[in-house]
Amino acid sequence: MKHAWLGCLLFGPLLFAGKQDSDINVNTRYTVDTVTVAGKGWKTDLVSDQSQNQRMSSGLRKDLAALIGQKLSPSALDSLAARLKKELTAREVSHHVLRGDSPEHVRVEFEVKQYRGEVGVNFTKLVYNSKQGWSGAGEVGVTVLQNSFRFGLASDGDSLDERNAGISARYENRHVGTDRVNLKFEFDSYHDQWNSSTLEALAAGGSKETSDAYRTRQSFLPAVTIALAKPLTLEVGASLERFGQQYPAAHTEASNALIATLRYHRRLEGSDNQQDLDASYSLGAATRILDSDFVYTSHTWGGRYQLTHGKHVLSDAFAGGAITGRAPLDDRFVMGNSVYLRGWNKYEIDPLGGNRMVHNTVDYHYGIFRVFYDTGAIWDEGQAAVPRHSLGVGLRESVFTLAVAFPVRSGHVEPVFMMGVIP
Repeated sequence: MKHAWLGCLLFGPLLFAGKQDSDINVNTRYTVDTVTVAGKGWKTDLVSDQSQNQRMSSGLRKDLAALIGQKLSPSALDSLAARLKKELTAREVSHHVLRGDSPEHVRVEFEVKQYRGEVGVNFTKLVYNSKQGWSGAGEVGVTVLQNSFRFGLASDGDSLDERNAGISARYENRHVGTDRVNLKFEFDSYHDQWNSSTLEALAAGGSKETSDAYRTRQSFLPAVTIALAKPLTLEVGASLERFGQQYPAAHTEASNALIATLRYHRRLEGSDNQQDLDASYSLGAATRILDSDFVYTSHTWGGRYQLTHGKHVLSDAFAGGAITGRAPLDDRFVMGNSVYLRGWNKYEIDPLGGNRMVHNTVDYHYGIFRVFYDTGAIWDEGQAAVPRHSLGVGLRESVFTLAVAFPVRSGHVEPVFMMGVIP
């Protein structure tokens, strides 16, 4: 009897362990069909919905999407749940395995339970250009259930012809009766500084095409975003702007426009390749009916195709735009910054911007290493378009970029160094 008890003590744990391993082996025969991440008031499926995906890093999104088509791994689910909890600052993240649409297939859902109040700090832009200096924008956010409040500071000399420094405030409700409707209100107030090249171009008669240089700019943007279908979202709203002129005695001008943007996103998963397709079209219409001093119509469109194969990533992005009428300086197109015609000086290309633009960029990544080629043109209606080109090499990890760009032109080579956080 004594030896029998001793045998049970020695071999009993092994018997139980063998049963547990067999349960895990049973689970691993299932193939993952879809992966969703859901919280109170929101849900995303990692493939078609990008609005909530931006709350996660690109590395985590990629690893979550990589589960699709693979055999179920409980240990991998535990690891990804822990990473989600850390990145989303969640109180708890659990995962559930649900029956799939086909035999031997399952759906994985990660359930995120947030704290009732969530506070976060985010740099929306932080970039250094050796020709134009530093530009930065950041915000502090408070999220309570589906409601979020954002308060930001910015000093941006990269995006527009002017350097604008000021504050912003935004309220957003991500669940207006349904997950498909998102409501937001944004207010911005900026003080503007101008490059001497822009002021000289305005003095030479450029204000006939656009506004005069303004000292301050305030804007209010209410908008509603509707998820029409998995690949399509529509945003409609208004842009209400007030410009304080350079001299205190001068009157204030208004630019009030109705705006609409249609976006499309599709991801195709293959055995070896992943393909992403994005397209967008935006319309802005300022009219006297809205008590606007500027009357114009703006059209912008863009498309992007990306092919991913292991560590190789090849993308091609196209953008174009046209403005009819007289639009203020902040609505005109700009090139020669951290996005368009990298390596060129925007004040050399066109110190007032243009009302016509076309641009294309080809980008190749291998891991964190990248090379890119930009080509584009910016001009005013009635002028001849002058195409320009630039080449660049550098490093990119998630949204952090380190690059050297070379404008292609005859004569001396004058590279531009860029680094920072560029979404």
